[in-house]
Amino acid sequence: MNKFLKYALVGVLTMFAIVAAGCGGSKDDGKVDMNKPVIVGVNPGPHAIIMDNVKKIAEKKGLKIEVKEFSDFVTPNSALASGEIWANCFQHEPFLKATMKKEPSFKLAKAFNTALFPINIYSKKLKPGDTIPDGAKIGIPNDPTNGGRAILLLAANNLIKVKNPKDVTTSVKDITENPHHFEIIELEAAAIPRSLDDLTCAAINTTYAISAGLDPAKDPILRETKDSLYVNIVAVQEKDLNDPRLKIFQEAYQSKENAEFIEKKFPGSVYLGWDNK
Repeated sequence: MNKFLKYALVGVLTMFAIVAAGCGGSKDDGKVDMNKPVIVGVNPGPHAIIMDNVKKIAEKKGLKIEVKEFSDFVTPNSALASGEIWANCFQHEPFLKATMKKEPSFKLAKAFNTALFPINIYSKKLKPGDTIPDGAKIGIPNDPTNGGRAILLLAANNLIKVKNPKDVTTSVKDITENPHHFEIIELEAAAIPRSLDDLTCAAINTTYAISAGLDPAKDPILRETKDSLYVNIVAVQEKDLNDPRLKIFQEAYQSKENAEFIEKKFPGSVYLGWDNK
């Protein structure tokens, strides 16, 4: 090989090695800054209240958390997918799966279980123990997962029949028998509490029920039980599933200290979604 070409080739290879090293090829790759706070998205109400407690527990374990509230069920996943937040804590797994089916580019994943916030049936016209009358106007959320959840709650109480009482994709079209001739009215979840005056009763998520001044422990005329399929989760981007901060976050959320806080703060209305033995 020509001596000039040989030296030129060595120079080019050396330059590539320097560039590669400067592009993050060091042994420190993958490390995270434990001093930098992580941002966790929540909905107002129980999720936010519990997360404020988790924040205190996590800080004692060396993890700083900033809590960011979102007023709807759509934005928190968009914010997570875009990197605006590091994790969110507001949804159950069927809702996340429905979101991923609609938005496959999001690349989000379940990290761990949190708590079950039941969807219950409330009414301004009926009292607990009253029978829902024939022809009742029943409001349910218009998003596929929570709407199906409300329908399954009615089926579990033998008020209607559906194709499969264990199918989380159930919708209004899957109702096979409606002997009481209920009128099922689909509404935006956040707006249902404001529509109670115009309805016989309605299925309302715990988050929105508490925000509307309803007591999930005392006011429902029908209750979702703790064996529900809709336990809430923490979601992160798929690439962050091995983030060491996630382990600390999970330990803080699923700690005995936080379990006792939840059971004291929301007696009979929010259930633990993990084994706390």
